[in-house]
Amino acid sequence: MIMLVKRPTPSIFWSWATPVIAVLATMIAGGVLFAALGKNPLDAIRTIFWDPILGPNAGYFRGQLLVKAGPLILIASGLAVGFRAGIWNIGAEGQYIMGAIAGAAVALAAYPAESVLLFPTMVIVGGLGGWAWAMIPALLKNRFGTSEILVSLMLVYVAQNLLAYMAFGPLKNPQGFGFPGSRNLQQYASAHNPELIARTGMHWGVVAAFIAVIATYVLMARHIAGFRIRVAGDAPKAARFAGVAPTKMVVFCLGLSGALAGLAGLFEVSGPSGQITDSFNAGYGFTAIIVAFLGRLHPVGILLAGLIMALTYIGGDSAQLSLGLPAAAIQVFQAMLLFFLLGFDFLTNYRVKLKGTRA
Repeated sequence: MIMLVKRPTPSIFWSWATPVIAVLATMIAGGVLFAALGKNPLDAIRTIFWDPILGPNAGYFRGQLLVKAGPLILIASGLAVGFRAGIWNIGAEGQYIMGAIAGAAVALAAYPAESVLLFPTMVIVGGLGGWAWAMIPALLKNRFGTSEILVSLMLVYVAQNLLAYMAFGPLKNPQGFGFPGSRNLQQYASAHNPELIARTGMHWGVVAAFIAVIATYVLMARHIAGFRIRVAGDAPKAARFAGVAPTKMVVFCLGLSGALAGLAGLFEVSGPSGQITDSFNAGYGFTAIIVAFLGRLHPVGILLAGLIMALTYIGGDSAQLSLGLPAAAIQVFQAMLLFFLLGFDFLTNYRVKLKGTRA
């Protein structure tokens, strides 16, 4: 008979081994999925994980790796801080959208004026847009005790509708021949977020992601606020006795994650995406949740996990084109990663024991 025995303390080895096992299990299960769709599983896995790095067109794909990883790492860094405190912001996608709308609105309101102050202003307003959207679940939780999980998630759908309204209404390009969508900010020099190094994918959003990794590491490992956050997540009652105010913790964690998500949206709309459209949101806010847990809520782990998830985005797009895989299959493949991560995570707190049974 198989029994699960609770460990006296969480296993450090399994805590870090679980993400590796989850990736391997995802490859195996994904191979079965691709085979069921009539595709060669080895070709599919190679196309997703190998070709973007060492394949014939690896030079182009490596440049796209940072473009995809930047917003994932930036958003996941903020989410991880809240998750460590037991504050669950599931609506980063909505905050990402609102940051993009707010920042783009500043640029479009100033068009066609050129100024070196325009882009920094967009960055500030984009961060504030995400922060303000995150304050809605924070204030409702503190005032009425509502669940930040449900409120932040429902606000994603509100943000998506606001995005469509802006693309078809106030931010619509007056010279766009009636098509929905704003002006292209890539053609507006003062509002553009260009590559800093040609063909590398490095732009200011990627720089901000690396800064966020360093800053959250310092916060969580070297600052008293990080200690309070960890205590609030591990022992809420002890945190209250230690003088940690739950309401302030909710505002801080949701505000930080919302601001970073808003920045990710601003850097995306002013750079790789270029404009506000009704299909601007690419699911980065939801995928960042997988990145945060795959990285074990640790800044360095999030950096590596962001690169892995970005690889599945790039390799998945390549597999759709070269192998004819449906987009839904790639999304299921990415979701498997979180499924197996959570499934194997029990090994951190439990060990498997075989116990003989009597006749």
